[in-house]
Amino acid sequence: MTEANQNFSRVVRMVDENGMAVILKNNKPRYMVMNFSEYDEIQTARRKFFNSTADSIISENLEALKELAK
Repeated sequence: MTEANQNFSRVVRMVDENGMAVILKNNKPRYMVMNFSEYDEIQTARRKFFNSTADSIISENLEALKELAK
């Protein structure tokens, strides 16, 4: 972490070359720096997954949910 703080331009260069960089704290992975477009793609996929899962749960339990809503 100290090295990343002192050499942030190096971290950015690593992200440009590899797509992401992991920063360690006490020799354990603690932070990840990534290109924003990559992050945006991950968030979009995550939203799609959770939305489809929620839609599935709602449709499977629609009658029970209607009953609870009374």
